[in-house]
Amino acid sequence: MNTPLHIRHVNLARGFRGGERQTVLLIQALAALGLKQSLVCRRDSWIPAELENVAVSIIHADHQLAGHFNGGRADLVHAHEAKAVHWAYVHQRLRSTPYLLTRRVPQPVKDKFFNRRTYAKARCTVAISSVIETHLCQRNWGETARIPSALAHLPANAEQVDALKARFAHRFVVGHVGALVDRHKGQRLLIDAARQLHDSHPELLFLFLGEGEDEAALKRESADLDNVVWEGFKKNVGDYLEAMDLFAFPSRNEGLGSILLDVMDHDVPIVAAAVDGIPDIVIDDDSGVLVPGEDSTALAQAIAELASDAARRERLASGAKRRLGAFTPAAMASAYLTLYRRLLTR
Repeated sequence: MNTPLHIRHVNLARGFRGGERQTVLLIQALAALGLKQSLVCRRDSWIPAELENVAVSIIHADHQLAGHFNGGRADLVHAHEAKAVHWAYVHQRLRSTPYLLTRRVPQPVKDKFFNRRTYAKARCTVAISSVIETHLCQRNWGETARIPSALAHLPANAEQVDALKARFAHRFVVGHVGALVDRHKGQRLLIDAARQLHDSHPELLFLFLGEGEDEAALKRESADLDNVVWEGFKKNVGDYLEAMDLFAFPSRNEGLGSILLDVMDHDVPIVAAAVDGIPDIVIDDDSGVLVPGEDSTALAQAIAELASDAARRERLASGAKRRLGAFTPAAMASAYLTLYRRLLTR
């Protein structure tokens, strides 16, 4: 009987954001394919709690030099974020275990000696979007592949959804979900759009979910707007998506924007900035509406137009739904498994 392939995932992030959610989704989907898996993470990581029903061994490492001689030997290490890349490189030097890495951010990798070294030693670098793949190919530090992120099938509780819809009755809810970090997610652009539409479209309600370093400043800057609601961090995002009429995503930079896949999964039409990896998901006037980045006026105009056109919103939501087959956890896991096997037989 063949011994199952053993993949060691590494994610040393402190918090739990999109990259950590994708790590969880991949481990869950690969478990369904029968792989043996282990995970290297910080002791305070949220990831193990998300995997409590999955057969995966946990190796604690609070920094890049820890955990290298725990958990036996794996066939291949998969690094999911920047600190994990350093861990994988050290592990390869110590135990000769090959590794690959996934690049999730759209900024080009800085041309530094250690980056050149760690990327060149990887069997492959995986980009989650076309813009990241282009940047990696321009560096030409090694083999590159593209495997997009996956939707999470966020659950929704009917009672909670009904309560939210009752709370927002008679309002057209324009939702946003993301870390409150304006230099990344562009919440100030959406606040400005809310300000522009305040008098002309009093039915619009702008609902923000998330927390982050700019939370206090953003609340202060929008304190005079009664059409803006700050809901904070919520675990039941699926409930809120069901209560939204439109989703606005004015990011200033975005590797892919996997939350958009979950929005599509809940049949919510999208207006988003045409930056970085977002156009890989949102096809203008087919699976959403794209507006120029850094343009709150264009954002406000698109929101107003969609709010008054229910037929178009329904068409966009249907178009988005048709695209989701390429972005499921099963599709992502299948693509990675094919890549794992190819790299190990090279």
